[in-house]
Order: sequence, then C-alpha cells, then structure tokens
Amino acid sequence: MIEEENDDITNSQNEEPQETITRVTGMYKDWFLDYASYVILERAVPAIEDGFKPVQRRIMHSMKDLDDGRYNKVANIVGHTMQYHPHGDASIADAMVQIGQKDLLIDTQGNWGNILTGDSAAASRYIEARLSKFALDVVYNPKITEWQASYDGRRKEPVNLPVMFPLLLAQGGEGIAVGLSTKILPHNFIELIDASIKHLNGKKFTILPDFPTAGIADFSNYNDGNRGGKVRVRAKISQLDKNTLVITELPFGTTTSSLIDSILKANDKGKIKIKKIEDNTAAEVEILVHLPSGLSPDKTIDALYAFTSCESSISPLGCVIEDNKPLFIGVSEMLRRSTDNTVQLLKQELEIKLGELEEQWHFASLERIFIENRIYRDIEEEETWEGVIKAIDTGLQPHIKHLKRAITEDDIVRLTEIRIKRISKFDIDKAQQKIDALEEQIAEVKHHLEHLIAYAITYFTRLKNDYGEGRERKTEIRVFDDVDATKVVIRNTKLYVNREEGFIGTSLRRDEYVGDCSDIDDIIVFTKAGKMMVTKVDTKTFIGKDIIHVAVFKKKDKRTIYNMVYKDGAKGPSYIKRFAVTSITRDREYDLTNGNKGSVVLYFSANPNGEAEVVTVNLRQAGSIKKLKWDIDFADILIKGRASKGNLVTKYPVKRIELKEKGVSTLKPRKIWFDDTVQRLNVDGRGELIGEFRGEDKLLIINQSGVVKTVTPEVTMHFDDDMIVMEKWVPKKPISAIYYHGEKDIYYVKRFLIENENKEEYFISDTPNSHLEIVSTDWKPMAEVVFAKERGKDRKDNLEVNLEEFIAIKGISALGNQLTKDKVNQINLLEPLPYEAPEEVHADDIEVVDETNVSKTAPTNNTEAEDNDDEGQTTLF
Repeated sequence: MIEEENDDITNSQNEEPQETITRVTGMYKDWFLDYASYVILERAVPAIEDGFKPVQRRIMHSMKDLDDGRYNKVANIVGHTMQYHPHGDASIADAMVQIGQKDLLIDTQGNWGNILTGDSAAASRYIEARLSKFALDVVYNPKITEWQASYDGRRKEPVNLPVMFPLLLAQGGEGIAVGLSTKILPHNFIELIDASIKHLNGKKFTILPDFPTAGIADFSNYNDGNRGGKVRVRAKISQLDKNTLVITELPFGTTTSSLIDSILKANDKGKIKIKKIEDNTAAEVEILVHLPSGLSPDKTIDALYAFTSCESSISPLGCVIEDNKPLFIGVSEMLRRSTDNTVQLLKQELEIKLGELEEQWHFASLERIFIENRIYRDIEEEETWEGVIKAIDTGLQPHIKHLKRAITEDDIVRLTEIRIKRISKFDIDKAQQKIDALEEQIAEVKHHLEHLIAYAITYFTRLKNDYGEGRERKTEIRVFDDVDATKVVIRNTKLYVNREEGFIGTSLRRDEYVGDCSDIDDIIVFTKAGKMMVTKVDTKTFIGKDIIHVAVFKKKDKRTIYNMVYKDGAKGPSYIKRFAVTSITRDREYDLTNGNKGSVVLYFSANPNGEAEVVTVNLRQAGSIKKLKWDIDFADILIKGRASKGNLVTKYPVKRIELKEKGVSTLKPRKIWFDDTVQRLNVDGRGELIGEFRGEDKLLIINQSGVVKTVTPEVTMHFDDDMIVMEKWVPKKPISAIYYHGEKDIYYVKRFLIENENKEEYFISDTPNSHLEIVSTDWKPMAEVVFAKERGKDRKDNLEVNLEEFIAIKGISALGNQLTKDKVNQINLLEPLPYEAPEEVHADDIEVVDETNVSKTAPTNNTEAEDNDDEGQTTLF
C-alpha cells in the first residue's frame, strides 16, 4: 500500500499543471468596454456638434431653465443641474467655474477665482451667475433642438445644443478618458469668425491658439492641433532696470504661484541666481525678479526659459465625439465642420421661421375672408357643431383660390374662436397691411434660404461686430530660438584636478582648483600622453595620469584653438599641430598623437581666441647637430582636425620647448547677423548682416522711447519691442534726432555723441507727452517738415532741413535747438546727403616692424571667431 501511494505521489509531481480558463458571462462580459465607453462618451470628451461635454451641456441647459435675466446662486444652478447629471454637486460646480473663467458664456458675479494666480473660486453658495448675451444669442433655440429623456426619465434634456459658433475652439477643451485623452487649445474669438467667413467664401485659412494668460508662443510645430504637434509657450519677461526683471504675462498652463515656485527651485539648485522675488499680481501679472549685482539680465532671462516654468511645451491632441465615436481631427477640420453645422442650423431656423410666417399669412388671409365676406352670419341658424363647420367651409370656398394650402378643420375651429369685439373693430386696410408685411417677411426668408452662404457670412459678421470688442489676440506669435542650457546656467560648483593621479571632480577639495562650473557642464581633459576625453561633471572621475589641461567644453566651439607639439613614440620625431575640438563622443578616449607607444606631449596651449604664439625649440646635444635652438611661429601652421598628424618639427631629441612670445588671434573679425524672426543675434548667417566685430566693437541700440545705449554684442541678448535702430557703433559718428517736448509744446533738434559706453541714457525730455519723432545715424541727415494748415492762412510750403548745418554736436543731455515756431503736421526723414565716411583703423591691422625682431602678421584662415584680448592657458615641459 505504501509503495502504491508513493507511485501516485511521483506521478502527480511529474504531471504539468493544467491551465484553467473560466468564461466570463452575464454582467461581467463587457464590463470594461462599457465602462470605457461611458467615460469617453459621457464624461471626458466634448462633442463636435456643440463643443460641450455632457456636464457642461447640462449646466447650460439648466441655466436656460432658470433664466429670468437676473443672477442665480451657483449652488441653486448646481442643484437644478443634478436633475439631469447623475453625479455629485462638486463636479458640477467645478465644471461651471471653469466655464465662467473663460468669460464667454456665463456672466459672473462674486469671486470666481483667478486664472493668473491659481486662486480658487469662492463656495458656490457665495457666487452668482447668469447667461451672457452671447450665450443667449448663439447657444439656444428649442425649436431646432433634439431632445432625449434624462437619466431618470423624469425630464427632457438636449442631445446637443444648437450652438451656431465654433465654441469648442474658442474655449478649448481637455479631458482624460480610458485609453485616450483630448487637449484642444483655446483660439481667438475674432480669428475664428474670420476663418469661418474665409471657409464660407471657399478660401484657405489658418488658425492658431490664443491663450487667456497671454504670453508668447511658437506655433511652428502646431501640426494643426493633431497628435504629434507641439506648442512652445513662454512668459513675457523684460528688463525693468539693470538689476531687475519683470514678468508681465504667463505661459498657458501656469500660474504666478507655480511660476515663482519653479524659479525658487531653480535658484536652490544653483541653475540661476536671484536676490528675491516680489509678486505684485492683481488684475494683471507683475512678478519682479531682483538680481544680484554684476549678473547679466539677458543671460538670466535665457536661464529662466531654460530651467523654470517660464517656458513650457504643450502637446495638443484633437479628439472629439461624433456619432457616439471618438474622432481624431485637426482644428482646421473642426472649424470647417462647426461652420458647416452652423449653416445647417441657420437653414433649419429659417425653414421653421418660413413655416411660421406662412401659417400666419394663411390664417390672416382666412380671417380677412371670414370677416370681410361676413361668413360668420352663415352659422347663426346652425344648431349642431358639424353644421357650423360645414357652413363656414361652404362660405369660404369661393374666396380661397389664392391660398397656398387647403383649409383644415383646425383652421375653421380657429375662425370660430374669433371674438365679436375683434370682428366689430376689424379694419380691412390694417388687415391687408399685416398680410403685405407677412409677404415681405416671407420673401426675405426665402431670399436668405436661396442665398444661405451669404446669410451665414452676414450672421458671423454680426457676431464679430456685436461681441468682438475687447477680444483681440492676447498671445504674441513668435518663432523661438533654442536656449542652450550650458551657456546660461550659473556656475554653481567648483572643479578640481589631481594632475599626477589623473582625477577630476567636484569633491577633490584638497587638490588643485581649476574653476567654477555647473553640474550640467561637460569637461574636456588632455593628458601628457596625448590623450583627450570629454566627460560630464561628477564628484570624482578618472581620466588618465599626468593631466596637462582641464576646461569646460563648449560644443561647436570653433574659436578655441589648441596648439600642440608632441614626440611620436619613445624615439620618434616631433610634430607640431593646431586643431579645434567641435564635436566628440562623451567618455571616449581620443589619441591626438600618431598612436605609437611612448608618445608624449612636449608643448600644449589652449587659446580661446585662436592665438598663435611663438615658441623656442631646444634640442639635446647629440652627434654632429649644428643648430640646437630655433623659433617656431604657430601662425605658420594651418588649423586642421584633431586627428591630423601635424607638421614635422625635428627628427632629433628635443630637450625642451619654451614660450618666447604671446600670440595674437589668427581668426577673422566675427560677422554678426540679426534674425528679425526670433529677435536674436547669431553668427550662423541667419537674417540681416550687422557687421564684422572685433573684441572692442559695440552695438548701438536706440528705442522709440528715446533711450540709447551701446553694448557688447552677445548671442544671448534680448531686445525691446520698440527698438528702431541697431547697428555697429562708430564712436565718432553723431546721432541726430528731432523730438517733441510735451511741456513746451515745441519740436527740438539735437545732435550728440555717445559719451558713456555700456550705459543706458535718455536723450529726449522725460516730461509727459514728449516723444521721439525721428532719429538718424547718418553723417549728413536730411529731414522734411510738413506744416499744418492754420485757419485763415495758406498752408506753408514744406521745409527741408540739413540737420548737420542746423545744429552743432552737443552733449547728450542738451535740450537742442527749436525746430520751428509754426504748427507742424508731420516730420519725415529724407535721403541723407552724400558723405565719405573715414575708414576704420584697428591696431591688429598694422604690421609692426622691428630691427631686432619681426612680428609677422598672422595669416587668416577659414575659421571665424570673435577677436578679444583673452590669453590662452599655456603649459611647458
């Protein structure tokens, strides 16, 4: 028995476990599909027909039920909506607040929250609402509304409201369902109407979002609101003074609170550096960001975009419900369908109106026939109701040939209901006038039906005229230039190196200090063995023994040129080379020598502006070598790739190489362009060429507000919207201006030179109503004065003014000379007089000759970079 039991146990252990499948039936069979369908159709995604989610539609229907022209408590509206919406009051109240904050359909009263600060609305028992005039105009028409039973069958609710406007695109919509989501961005009211009219006229149109928080947005990759598109939004940041930035508009999806929190977090992490933040937001946004002294405002603005919520990315996703199914379409197609739906609703409205007018005409005609021909007397002797009906019908027959439809019993019954008083006071002329007026209205409605598109265009134009005021675009459309985070991050940590052991990192505080860096920087390192590596900043990283150079690495840096002399192998010849490092693979070791074992770097320097020094080569005494010492100028060596072998220096052993003379830049002056699309400077040839700039050259900037300044050009610079002059500054070229003095009511002319570099100065009066009329940087500017016509006098002829002869050059703070005593209509800038400007001379353009030493002018190569006085780091061996 025991053996049999053991056999049974063994067999059961060898058998594989059987998989059991249980079929789900009954209420569980389609539970997930039912739930997903319910969430998609009844909660999260708006319908394309009216642009509403079910809760929004029920709120609007309830508000119409309660509408008497006065405000209702929101709590009362929420309670009324619960007759139609099978969910809690909180979800209804939240949805209603969101509609109210969009300031289109609901006229609000009380504290409805603030979309700028993120403050929530007061409790629903404290705030009130009523339908706006716009909502009453475009959302409702019971006669063309399709109705269905509410969830409990007690009431009727609309399947869709007959919205005759692209409401979904105007308000936007967002929702997360089961397996899909939707994010339709809000668009501009006026632009939507204009686009609808263009569609009706058969023209192409483009619509772009417009956000209630204003801000700046780049819609280059909007993709018509389809999946895969992207919108970049930014806060509007400007410079209040040299140590203060002001944020006046927010990117969509953020509030002042969340924006300030992101700035403080970036400051705590060391990405940016700020002194303090003030939030003065009330009706309009005003966040003051105070900077420590000595910090670049332009660089900080870019850092705010790179590391805080001042810039964010939004991914639109156009998903709507059509015929009880989710549909993914772009915003242009949404507008087309909404406009076409509006046309059909207008047609239904006209057809119903036509039917009503024709019924009124029909009965008015019957009434006239009935009274005018005194048919009511034919029923005096009738004793039965059937007899009355028949008598009236008989009396009408000779007079009804012109009617548009047959007479029914209901028509005759209505005639019997006419009161005696009305019959006695019946006026044939007034009755005919009424019929004529009805015929005119019928003709008008028929005309509209025959010209339905023109009628729809007139309808949209009326909406624009009636409700478009104050709804102009808020968000500025602009193409953004990408912010390189590595260029704007604050150097928030210190980098150290242990040259002998070959370690770099931020934790090696006992070793040699290299410089400040940020935790997102890349570090480039060179070793004595001729190896190079680029790696991320870390606490401690091993590179290789005998480190000779460490620095923060800049991608695509063509200005930093490395000069190197190395020995090829243990007993090989020595080579010289110059190269730039523009791109690499991080954490990969590169060999800068010829690759032979025992190679060693004899001389190395890193030159941030392509400087080419002169070095002295000293050889060891060996055999019959006659020349043991001579000079080499790196300017004679072409800049090539880092993998180049280089030029032969000597095949004999080198004792040492010494720096003899520091070099000058071998690079051309840097050409700078201004890209008006993104309002930024660049060195990549985009936009208009400003000029060629050396290290000491500056930009001249003049604003319409009468501010002038000179600045060192940097690609991170920002420019004010009212900038009217930006050019390369020529210090000896005067600036000429004509401005209006608000207090004196006089136009003044002045010419001046910039006296204080890098300082922002006003050159017109700061009195109220003062303004700059014209400004010129030409050597000999000309202006035309157009005089206003005075009463009783002939208009004076236009006056041409040579500004150079009119006034001498004075200080920037001088008032200037009065232009004229006569009343001026306008002042125009004319073509300047011809003048040959003096040629600019730079010190590095002059070849200096010395009897004892000839300093060669460095040959120009094809690498362009900025010319400045920075000295390269030099290491000798």
